[in-house]
Amino acid sequence: MNVVVCVKQIPDPGGAGRLDPTTLALVRDGVEVVLDPGDEVGVEAALQIAEATGGEVTVVSMGPERGIDAIRKALAMGAHRAVLVSDPRLAGSDALATSRVLAAAIGRTGCELVVAGTESTDGYTGTVPSAIAELLDWPALTFATAITVEGPVVRIQRQTEVGHDIVEAPLPVVVTVTGGANEPRYPSLRGIMAARSKPVARPSLEELGIDPATVGGEGAQQRVLAATPAAERAAGEIVADDGGGARRIVDYLATLKVI
Repeated sequence: MNVVVCVKQIPDPGGAGRLDPTTLALVRDGVEVVLDPGDEVGVEAALQIAEATGGEVTVVSMGPERGIDAIRKALAMGAHRAVLVSDPRLAGSDALATSRVLAAAIGRTGCELVVAGTESTDGYTGTVPSAIAELLDWPALTFATAITVEGPVVRIQRQTEVGHDIVEAPLPVVVTVTGGANEPRYPSLRGIMAARSKPVARPSLEELGIDPATVGGEGAQQRVLAATPAAERAAGEIVADDGGGARRIVDYLATLKVI
């Protein structure tokens, strides 16, 4: 089975993120960048499926040329090849434009299954995988904590607030995996060295059939109009237990509708 996994390079979540005061976009230049941790889980899930079915994994990403570093890590983990769509005209693209580009790139791979994280750690829209499924006219199985492929059917355990549901769909299909779905493997030294020689295709927007006017800042249909700093956490309340402390805590939790 040929599996595609979508990945993205993002500013290190462990660092202090900053917004450009003029564009209100996340500052990406001059900061440490990494493969999105959620995408590492997606890569691991794709590798496990490919290993179980005798298939191969293709990494697909959209972003600046330096995004090749994130792709190389996925290749070092065991992916077989990659596609990087990189063009200055893509800068400022919104979620819909990103989905169009990724769907066009995925459509050229001949894959049967697309795996992605539930949402990127820097954007948090959570809409791109489902938009890709819609554009490909494939079903989407979301919030998977486990994935099995049985012949032409993909079955997942879908995370819910009270446990999980069993959901299935016929191939081809798009699946998103949650952060705790697996433990991503560490790239071995051999894998890191091999990643340097694995093929990375770089299709242009024209080759993908994408109208440049529909991507980038000019083509964006979503815009950030304002950003307000989060309120600082207020000081906590100390409850002196004079015999009624437990009741005070219960009443407080009830006001929060926790109980």
